[in-house]
Amino acid sequence: MELDTLKDLYIEELKDLYSAENQIIKALPKMIKASGHSELKRAFTKHLKQSETHVKRLEKVCKQLGVSPKGKKCIGMEGLLKEGTELIKEKPDEDVLDAGLIASAQHVEHYEMAGYGCVRTYARQLGYHDQAVLLQTTLDEEGDCDKLLTEIAERSINIQAEM
Repeated sequence: MELDTLKDLYIEELKDLYSAENQIIKALPKMIKASGHSELKRAFTKHLKQSETHVKRLEKVCKQLGVSPKGKKCIGMEGLLKEGTELIKEKPDEDVLDAGLIASAQHVEHYEMAGYGCVRTYARQLGYHDQAVLLQTTLDEEGDCDKLLTEIAERSINIQAEM
């Protein structure tokens, strides 16, 4: 696809996010299984369900634009998720692993927040106000997940990993 207009870029970024979300959906069950802390497992499980909803929102936006959300691989997300997988393979202490999983998940969240912030802004600029609202909802959920992970880390997991 040629990127000659903001709309072209908007569509390209939507496809990138669609790929990223689908990669997250595949990675989260492994993170849930690897985590030892029940509150972290719940947070990851909640985010898995949210990610499935995020995919549906992206499909809705793309359908409104008359394009398929498929066809692009998000290399950035692939790299971030690979780092988390490598951490799990290293088999660190359980609390250290949980702290590392939070760090990995927050890298993912920040990547997603950057992407959703951009497409939300593009949607506004292009006059797709309903799409902007959907994308803002997802952006808010990503931010909430990031805050929850910080709370879990600061309240317990990082403290346990320090010992």
